[in-house]
Amino acid sequence: MLRRDVPDTTSSPAATSLETPRLLLRRWHSDDLDGFAAVNAQPEVMRYIHDGRTLDRAATAERLATYQRHWDEHGFGLYAVEIKETGELAGFTGLAVPTFLPEILPAVEIGWRLGRAYWGRGLATEAAQSVVAHARAALGLRRLVSIHVLGNEASARVMVKLGMTLERETVQPDTGRQVRVYAMDL
Repeated sequence: MLRRDVPDTTSSPAATSLETPRLLLRRWHSDDLDGFAAVNAQPEVMRYIHDGRTLDRAATAERLATYQRHWDEHGFGLYAVEIKETGELAGFTGLAVPTFLPEILPAVEIGWRLGRAYWGRGLATEAAQSVVAHARAALGLRRLVSIHVLGNEASARVMVKLGMTLERETVQPDTGRQVRVYAMDL
């Protein structure tokens, strides 16, 4: 069988929601903007994201629109992560095409971003494991990558827990930041 780095979503549509014991991973709702803007406004959360700057409400709205377009174009994307017990929006986990790092394309990246209050509980790993299983079973992906800015050891630990291994170190062209690319065959 031909290895597929980017799925053919015309034959296998992505699930619009996934569940884990503690989490609901779902498509974004219009009322998620304020909760996600609060996550993106946290300096600790954004320290290792893109250029390290926080995002205001308007920039967060633009990101959410980009996430919706990605779902429409590719048939998969970043899920809003909701805590089942409380209904709180914790952040996101999901799949995206990492166009910000052209040297590794074609590829599909698994990524996550959770608000500071949700760190240290295994939620990123729990959500990411569900996305990996879905990528393998429903999307037919054969490979995933994950990328972190040098120094973001918490994300590196999640990557290793998922079974990923370090593939390369490189520089993100638009920010000049050093990044590590982890990968796994599915």
